[in-house]
Amino acid sequence: MRALEGKQLRVRVVVGESDRWHHRPLHLALLERLRREGCAGTTVTRGIAGFGAHSVVYNAQLARLSDDLPVVIEVVDSEPQVEKVKAILDEMVTEGLVTIEPVTVLRYSARPRA
Repeated sequence: MRALEGKQLRVRVVVGESDRWHHRPLHLALLERLRREGCAGTTVTRGIAGFGAHSVVYNAQLARLSDDLPVVIEVVDSEPQVEKVKAILDEMVTEGLVTIEPVTVLRYSARPRA
């Protein structure tokens, strides 16, 4: 496990859950790729509603649109690591939103192994 503390960067990627990368869900392909690239950690969260650049509202309550709910992929890591994965994000995320913002890491730790 890598140690993270103090000033870091958070990358937030918002895509639709129906988005694909080589016939696989984009969010899962990104998760695996970011892990292979050595990112400290990545979290994928499924939204319950949202709209994007097309202004179409996606909502879990609407059966016909519920297959494209928003998915948020978040990574907190060092600036050099974020610089390393920017090209990957540019290649894989062709539609959606990618933001990078400074954050302060108070604690990043794993449970002790038994």
